Amino acid sequence: MLLFFRFHPLKLLAFSLGALFWVAFANLQAHAGDIKPFVGDYVGSANVVDDDGRETPRDMSVSIHEISDGFNVSWKTTTYKEDGRVKEQSFSIDFKQSDRSDVYSAAMRRNVFGHEVPLDPMQGEPFVWGRIEGKTLTVFSLFIDESGGYELQQFDRTLADGGLNLSFSRFRNGIKSRSVETFLEKQ
Repeated sequence: MLLFFRFHPLKLLAFSLGALFWVAFANLQAHAGDIKPFVGDYVGSANVVDDDGRETPRDMSVSIHEISDGFNVSWKTTTYKEDGRVKEQSFSIDFKQSDRSDVYSAAMRRNVFGHEVPLDPMQGEPFVWGRIEGKTLTVFSLFIDESGGYELQQFDRTLADGGLNLSFSRFRNGIKSRSVETFLEKQ
């Protein structure tokens, strides 16, 4: 114990801060959600159910991949309308670890300093974030309309044998307006 007190106070402080940082970092890493089990390409199809009970056939695919400082989720939907029209939509979002364990912020555009930042929901752009909770990767998108109302979309992608179970819900001002559940097969 006597040797401990012979350390220079600054060396002791540096050692203590280093040990504290290491313990905090190890703790963060131990609790951070692991994207690795979700990585891959998945495809499937389903009937999307609207609030009026109508069903619309839709093909879906999602790709989840690690990037240098987070992960990317890219998805595509192809909707087949009753009148024969086909509508395709594609989305791709990079997610970065936030200050909260298992919660990820979306980096969807670059600011004037070149840093990736979320979009601005007060300008009609979606605010997007994600989380990993157990075997489920969830992506949320919040939209605020001109009158201050909102739309919240929730994509739950849960690990399953051979792929992912997808559960999608859209809420407008707290009322569910669309939902779909399907299995996406890993390619």
